[in-house]
Amino acid sequence: MPPASPSRSRSRLVGQPLLYAISIFASLGVFLFGYDQGVMSGVITGPYFRKYFNEPSAIEVGTMVAVLEIGAFVTSLAAGQIGDGLGRRGTLFSGAVVFAIGGAIQTFTTGFWVMVVGRIISGLGVGLLSTIVPIYQSEISPPDHRGALACMEFTGNIFGYASSVWIDYFCSFIESDMSWRIPLFIQCIIGAILALGSIVMPESPRWLIDVDRDEEGMRVIADLHGGDPEDLVAKAEFQEIKDRVIFERESGEGRTYAVMWKRYKKRVLLAMSSQAFAQLNGINVISYYAPRVFEEAGWVGRDAILMTGINAIIYILSTLPPWYLVDRWGRRFILLTGAVVMALALGMTGWWMYIDVPETPQAVVFCVIVFNAAFGYSWGPIPLYPPEILPLTVRAKGVSLSTATNWAFNFLVGEMTPILQESIEWRLYPMHGFFCVCSFILVYFLYPETKGVPLEEMDAVFGEEELEERLEDEESERASLMSRRSSRSRRSARLPGAAGQGLVSRLLGRTDGRASYEPIRDGDE
Repeated sequence: MPPASPSRSRSRLVGQPLLYAISIFASLGVFLFGYDQGVMSGVITGPYFRKYFNEPSAIEVGTMVAVLEIGAFVTSLAAGQIGDGLGRRGTLFSGAVVFAIGGAIQTFTTGFWVMVVGRIISGLGVGLLSTIVPIYQSEISPPDHRGALACMEFTGNIFGYASSVWIDYFCSFIESDMSWRIPLFIQCIIGAILALGSIVMPESPRWLIDVDRDEEGMRVIADLHGGDPEDLVAKAEFQEIKDRVIFERESGEGRTYAVMWKRYKKRVLLAMSSQAFAQLNGINVISYYAPRVFEEAGWVGRDAILMTGINAIIYILSTLPPWYLVDRWGRRFILLTGAVVMALALGMTGWWMYIDVPETPQAVVFCVIVFNAAFGYSWGPIPLYPPEILPLTVRAKGVSLSTATNWAFNFLVGEMTPILQESIEWRLYPMHGFFCVCSFILVYFLYPETKGVPLEEMDAVFGEEELEERLEDEESERASLMSRRSSRSRRSARLPGAAGQGLVSRLLGRTDGRASYEPIRDGDE
C-alpha cells in the first residue's frame, strides 16, 4: 500500500463535492455532442443557410449532418489505444481541442466541401469524447452511485441538445448569415472550456494504478472518499483494484483486440448491440431532423423549430427520474419499459401522418414528445452499460468498439433519414418502432443486471469466476481420480445447463447465473 501524499490544500474539493464536480464537468464532453446533434437540426432549415448553400438536396443535407459520424467512427476505434496511452484526462483534452478546431472551420465555411471537412474534424473530437467520457465516469464513480452519475452525464448531453435548439430559434430572427454562423461558433467556446478544465481534473485512479502510478492513484481514491489518506474504505478500494491489476498481469492475459474478442466476446457483443439499438430505435430521426419531422406533419418554418424547442425541454426533464431510479430499479427494467413506450409512440407517429387529418400536427408533436421522453428515461443513458461490463484490461478497447458501433449506425440513420422521409414517408416511423421491439427482446433474454456491482466483481455477473473455479476443481479432481475414470467423472467435466440454452444464448456464451450475483466478501476465495 503506497503512502498517499498529505493534504495539498484545505480548500480543495474532496468526497461527494469532488465526485459531483467531476461528473458535472465531464458532462461538458457529452454536452458538446448533444449541442452538435441539435444545432444542425435548426440550421439546415434556415432560409439564409439554404440560400448560402444553394438550396441543398436531401443527399447534401444528409451528408452535412451525418459526415460528422465518419470522423467519430475513426477516432472511436482509435480511442482505446489513445485512452490507454495518454490516460483518460489526456484523451479528454485532445478531443476537446480537435472539436473546437472543427467548429471553427464550420463557422467560417466558404462552401459545401469546407463545411464537410469541418464536420469530419469535429467528428474526430466527438469520437474521442464519446468514448472516453463514459469510461472516465465509470472508473471514478462508486458502485452504488455509478448509474445515477452516468444518468446525470446523459442529462448534460440533452441539455446541450436543448440549448442548441433554442439558440437556433433565437438566432433565426437574425436577418443575415449570422443566423447560422453564431450557433456553429458556440461549439468552439464550449470546446475551449472543456480543454482548459480537463487540465485540472483528476486522472482516473484505475488507470493510474494500472500504469503503476500507485501513489497518485491512492491520492485520488482518498480524495474521492473524503481526503483522508488513512481512510480504511479508500485503502480497501485501492487494494482491490491493485489486486485485480496484479492478477490480470500474472494470468498473462493479453490486451489486444484478438484476446479481448476471444475471452470476452459475449460482453463485447452486448456492449456493441446496446449502442446499435440506441440508434436504430430512432432517436436521431428526431435529434437531427426534428424541425423537418414537424414540417412534414404540418408545422411551418420557425414554428417547427419552436416545437422542437418545446420537445427538447420535456426531453431534459425525462432524463431526471433515472438519476434516482437506475440504481434502485436496475438497468434491465428501465430499458425494457422504455422500449415498449418508444415502439408505441413511433407507431402512432406514423399512423397520424398516414391518416393526415387536421389534428395531425398536434398529434405528431405529442407522439414525438412521448418518444423523446421514453428515450431520455431509458435508452439515452445506455453508454453507462458498456464500460460497466468490460474488465479494466480491455475496457478502453471494448468501449471504443461499442462507441464505433454507435457512430456507424448513427451515420446510417443520419444519412438515410432525409432520403427515407421523401421515399417511404410515414412508414419510416413504424420501421424504427419495429427496432424498438427487437431491442426489448434482446434485453429481456440476454442483458444481465449490473446494478450495484463493483467493476472488479463484474466477472461474477457473467458467471466467469464460477466457471474458473469449477474448471480448477475439475482439473484437481481429474488428477486425483486419474486411475478411476468413469462416465460419471466425465459428465462432471461438462458445464451444467449448456444443453438447454438457445442458439443465440450459446453463441454469446450466456450462463444461467445472470441474476444470481452475490457481492464478494472478505475471505471468499
